Amino acid sequence: MTTVASTTKKTMEHPLNAWYVAAWDHEVTSTAIISRTVAERPLALYRTDDGRPVALADACWHRLAPLSMGKRVDGDGVQCPYHGLKFNSAGRCTFMPAQETINPSAMVPSFPIVERHRFLWVWLGDPTVADPASIPDMHQMDSAEWAGDGLRIEVDANFQLVLDNLMDLTHEEFVHAGSIGQAELSESDFEVTREERSVTLSRWMLNIDAPPFLARNMQDKFPGFRGKVDRWQIIRYEAPSTICIDVGVAEAGTGAPEGDRSRGIENYVMNTITPVTSKSCAYYWAITRNYALDMQSATTRMREGVARVFRQDEDMLVAQQQAIDANPDYEFYSLNIDAGGMWARRIVERMLQDERNAAGHADPVRMSEK
Repeated sequence: MTTVASTTKKTMEHPLNAWYVAAWDHEVTSTAIISRTVAERPLALYRTDDGRPVALADACWHRLAPLSMGKRVDGDGVQCPYHGLKFNSAGRCTFMPAQETINPSAMVPSFPIVERHRFLWVWLGDPTVADPASIPDMHQMDSAEWAGDGLRIEVDANFQLVLDNLMDLTHEEFVHAGSIGQAELSESDFEVTREERSVTLSRWMLNIDAPPFLARNMQDKFPGFRGKVDRWQIIRYEAPSTICIDVGVAEAGTGAPEGDRSRGIENYVMNTITPVTSKSCAYYWAITRNYALDMQSATTRMREGVARVFRQDEDMLVAQQQAIDANPDYEFYSLNIDAGGMWARRIVERMLQDERNAAGHADPVRMSEK
């Protein structure tokens, strides 16, 4: 692997022609409205009476009062808490107080929203190109062959810093010593491959001791196991901000590098990061497994273990963002371990450039009829 000596832009904007997670599916109901900010756009989220998710701009057409402070009405709509205007799920006003004629311009933006993989995904850009097929593959989240759970973290750092963190897991040796970190991480080689909207970084560590977290998971499938293992990390980034990490260990020398993982355990750490502002993001994550599917104690233990690990990451990322803000004239410098993250940044930059080019010809359409 050749050492990379280039500098990297510390933070960047966020693409709008992209799917971002606005909430876990269970957070949004038909009885209440919740407020979430995605890419600096406040949204009012709710479900219609028949369970369909809706994402409206969280600002009434009349005086911009937050619709999320209002209430659900009429099967699929909401009522503004300030003067009582009603809007349906397409964002069109259906009632105005003290008048029979409704101003035809009375609408609020309604955004494409899709329920998939236990998440609600929204699209804030041009709705004519909002293809649900481009939602990243996270099928382990809702497959009967996998079990697991996760949480949402609010991080006071730019979303790109979280992507950098996940694309380079050598930091585990130093930030997560005692759980998943070990010296073999930075000692091992890795391979990076890329496509138009994805980057994959693969690392194998052979005939090593399993770190405590994975050693305990191994015993869920193979009680009493104590031997050496082959460990892998296969990190797949999908634009603009989803990273799924295939991680596991297998009894050393039993064929895992060649594809036979039968003497091992497979976990997927699922991560999707939603920009909130230029200096904050919402980090949705879960850890799933394809063994001991009915063992609730394993689900709870693994979720809590990863939560502790990610709290350590959060502390570091917040400190990093604060240092960036305090040193605006400093640059990032890249090492060979940053190769995966650098390619991910280039994909995001290309998406941004495409949007800038399109904006030079016409303003993006933000209103959609449902």
